[in-house]
Amino acid sequence: MNLYWNKNQSKPLKQTNAGLTFIEVLVSVAILSVILTAIYSTFFLSHMAVEGMDESVLTLQEARKAIDILRRELESAVYYDIDKHTLFKIMDRDVYGKQAAHLTFTAFSPLRPGLSRISYYIEEEDGKLIFFKKIESPYSEEKTEGVDIIEGLEAFTVEAIYNDRWVKTWDTDINKSIPDEIKVSLTIKVKGEKITLFDISRPKIERLI
Repeated sequence: MNLYWNKNQSKPLKQTNAGLTFIEVLVSVAILSVILTAIYSTFFLSHMAVEGMDESVLTLQEARKAIDILRRELESAVYYDIDKHTLFKIMDRDVYGKQAAHLTFTAFSPLRPGLSRISYYIEEEDGKLIFFKKIESPYSEEKTEGVDIIEGLEAFTVEAIYNDRWVKTWDTDINKSIPDEIKVSLTIKVKGEKITLFDISRPKIERLI
């Protein structure tokens, strides 16, 4: 302890140290670490919740968009019995017990001039169902690769009306016509719950309105 005399006072004063001890520094660091950990945990959980919501919303939007485009394409579906290049086929398939229909038809698509052969189908990759779309010319033998539209799909179902009931298969080689109504369904998982979006299309080309 150091003593010094103040010129204006008659008694000696005690000099104080303004610094922190090592223990006080450790306690301060520990408290700061606890606070930063709590802040990071809150931020991380919030970020994960928002990210999960964004992915769910994005998948839902993609499914709605795919259903809308598919409905409009089916409304432009074309089949002529005398033209072997035109067709309409629904194949009933499943992957790991999940509905995975395969739909192929000819229609007029805004994505390419003239008549197109359009296919929608499911493929499995790494345990996930991926929804694919393929557009090609019905007059060419050249093969094109499909483009993935939605990943992690739960089911893809296509049904056609036949004798007042819904059936899951159709082939113009047998039926010799396009169905009057086609119901397309996509099932996705949002926050652990399965949601099914569907729409009904009615082909219009060369039919009375």
